[in-house]
Amino acid sequence: MMTPVLELDEVSFGYRGRTAPVVEDISLAVAAGQSLALVGESGAGKTTLLRLLLALARPSSGAVRYDGEELRPRDGAQMRRFRRGVQCVFQDPYSSLNPRRRIGAIVSEPLRSLGIDDRVTAAPKVAEALERVGLPADAAGRYPHEFSGGQRQRIAIARATVCEPRVLLADEPVSALDVTTRVKVVDLLKELKEERGLTLVMVSHDLSVVASLCERTAVLERGRLVEQGETAQVLGAPAHPYTRRLVESVPRLPA
Repeated sequence: MMTPVLELDEVSFGYRGRTAPVVEDISLAVAAGQSLALVGESGAGKTTLLRLLLALARPSSGAVRYDGEELRPRDGAQMRRFRRGVQCVFQDPYSSLNPRRRIGAIVSEPLRSLGIDDRVTAAPKVAEALERVGLPADAAGRYPHEFSGGQRQRIAIARATVCEPRVLLADEPVSALDVTTRVKVVDLLKELKEERGLTLVMVSHDLSVVASLCERTAVLERGRLVEQGETAQVLGAPAHPYTRRLVESVPRLPA
């Protein structure tokens, strides 16, 4: 098997003063070009795992690895490589964009903070990133409030992909959008994954989005990994009672 691009190896995480860990003994591996969904009810530990994969939190035990190397937050050179290779799209497109900054400055921020480009050399890459997500290049001169929720999430995706990352982590990327816009953003993520070979790790409670976008699914219950495998198998013939309850809770139209 190829070395996973991202890996959790028997990872646990807990907060001081809290007896039970938030996540416990989680082992997951994501291969390059693969798409993985993390699903479970609120409080299952999905967002905590995403924070660990982003190196925004350190595990209490176990290891988080990128390209086979354990992440060391104090290793500046390693973390720069990691930040360039792993980017994130957050849930709320209204709060994830600075309302006081123009779109061009927002989208170019990863290029400048990682030392890839300055304001002048970043401009063509910003225009390309905006065009790639279906927005005109002149959007760079406007402010977030001038765009709809779906357009703002496209801007957030442009910001996350402008530095050509290998891995895109997404925390409920369509849950704040209306149904029609949700479909369009899912299609956009699917296109970016296929065209650019992105590895995708997505937190979602929407199993229809998971089925459409992710090849593999991992199911979390109260901080424990209870089932993982091919999405068609996990959702179509779940082995664990908790997964079956999740699947059965999805609303269906009457026959």
